[in-house]
Amino acid sequence: MLEGLFGNITIEKIFFYLSAYGEGYPLGIARTFGVPVNRIQQQLKRLENNGIVASRLTGNVRIYTFNPRYPFLKELRSLITRAYEFLPETEKDMFYRMRTRPRRAGKPF
Repeated sequence: MLEGLFGNITIEKIFFYLSAYGEGYPLGIARTFGVPVNRIQQQLKRLENNGIVASRLTGNVRIYTFNPRYPFLKELRSLITRAYEFLPETEKDMFYRMRTRPRRAGKPF
């Protein structure tokens, strides 16, 4: 959907992921979409070099988020949010609504 605007589908997936979850790490993003981790790392590095995303180290893992100092962050987020509305429900359920918290102990399945 936004592939033509951003240049490739990987950046679109990264933006949707960060918008849905707030933050992410390359291997987790790659596993979500079933793509090679180096493809995600390359695009995250490109986005970070351009100031669109920011990263921090947590232990040995580099966590990426949208850069709050990016001057067009508000407009970028509104564009991503608007584009997200047009995704098919099956795609939303498959990629962007995964449980991120652990289940309570003893809770029935």
